Amino acid sequence: MTRKVDLRSDTVTQPTAGMCAAMAAAPLGDDVFGDDPSVNALQDRIAALLGFEAALFVPTGTQSNLCAILAHCQRGDEYIVGQMQHCYRWEGGGAAVLGSVQPQPLNHQADGTLALADIEAAVKPDDPHFARSRLLALENTLGGKLLPMAYIEQATELARRQGLARHLDGARLFNAAVAQAGLLGTEARAEARRIAGCFDSVSVCFSKGLGAPVGSALCGSAEFIARARRIRKMAGGAMRQAGGLAAAASYALDHHVERLADDHALARRLAHGLAGIEGLQVEAPHTNIVFVDLTGAAREQSAALLKHLAGQGIQATGLYRLRFVTHLDVDSAGVDQAVAAIRQFFNAKQLSHA
Repeated sequence: MTRKVDLRSDTVTQPTAGMCAAMAAAPLGDDVFGDDPSVNALQDRIAALLGFEAALFVPTGTQSNLCAILAHCQRGDEYIVGQMQHCYRWEGGGAAVLGSVQPQPLNHQADGTLALADIEAAVKPDDPHFARSRLLALENTLGGKLLPMAYIEQATELARRQGLARHLDGARLFNAAVAQAGLLGTEARAEARRIAGCFDSVSVCFSKGLGAPVGSALCGSAEFIARARRIRKMAGGAMRQAGGLAAAASYALDHHVERLADDHALARRLAHGLAGIEGLQVEAPHTNIVFVDLTGAAREQSAALLKHLAGQGIQATGLYRLRFVTHLDVDSAGVDQAVAAIRQFFNAKQLSHA
């Protein structure tokens, strides 16, 4: 039987045995009344870890970003954001649809950053012709790319001087922190706190590389989180006995942060294995996501390649570029299986044109 290797996303991870045991043992209460001890413990823990007063456990990262934007902004306000950031492009326009908050999207630089001059130019004058500029939103990592720490400091300081609040979509914040710690020789949790310290609010996801089945947390001041809690209720995100899910997230913080370095190493292994294939352009990964572009005569072969991979037990996505994501349910044998299947596809194509 062909072994299945799912490289579509790090959201496909299954809870480990230890995580399932933690979920089963979690004490429960009613989180709407604020008395689920497992949820409260997680919220206190992630807030302290990232250096904030409070945190709010929510079902999804999309809802976390929505609560953040609507807690920072009012109707007729505007948030400045990158064209490819999740809270602008991939979340159904929620801030505009549900909050009447206008996005002001900016083009990204090659490294994923937003040019400081573009941010400054996007801030509107205090004039009734314009939406009110209220918030700068950044994302780390962005498409698997680590935003340089010096850039984060410069961009958020610019926002502060312009009177903007600062929000980080840190869906993969711990991937960013592990990568940054590897570059600097520091500790990942300290780097996560250092990154978070540049922002007024941070959303962090537990159900991606950290491997929990569900959930994100929004961190900020106590006053900000109180506003976000009301928005979570309106958005239908207030859960009752959510402690089992919170326990999974707490387990992930205990056991799955440092091991993200393994995912990053597997992504590099995959990129290295695909190097030199004619018709493929491989973007060197910063973390656990490998983007691949088909070039030349292979440009129209995306659907055929994905079909071939599926036949070899390899699942991947090609929504706008081919994307392969490593995670705790992928090992080196799985990566090598994917490399072999891709090479087989292109070798067959070359033989057919010989």
